Amino acid sequence: MVTFHVENISFKLSNRQRLKTWIKQVVADEAKTLGDVSCIFCSDDHLLSINKTYLNHDYFTDVVTFDYSERQVVSGDIFISVDTVRTNAQKYNVSFENELCRVMIHGILHLCEYKDSSKSEKLAMREREDLHLAKIQGWFS
Repeated sequence: MVTFHVENISFKLSNRQRLKTWIKQVVADEAKTLGDVSCIFCSDDHLLSINKTYLNHDYFTDVVTFDYSERQVVSGDIFISVDTVRTNAQKYNVSFENELCRVMIHGILHLCEYKDSSKSEKLAMREREDLHLAKIQGWFS
């Protein structure tokens, strides 16, 4: 089951049901089974606090994923900074919705065992993101 939550910000997610369907399809396309996945939308400050507390990282980021998956069942919490998504959308000249979906699917791919530590892992992650983003092209025009 996919759930969406908002933590300490004012934010309304559009197309919730379509996004849930898309995430379910991505997980199936990655040959995994969907367990419980929560996407939590929050502020930069909230995500920075999580990054410091749980990962010992003292910097802003767009997404932090906590993986609770077991075997082929994908489960976890994906914390997303709406502030950083907005900033990155402007920086990369894409819509907010497109960047938000990229970050969401990035977290899902981490739950599907994709890594992004090395250059080759980052490239593979980006290719999978692009592949899955193409499935929702035009949703947010």
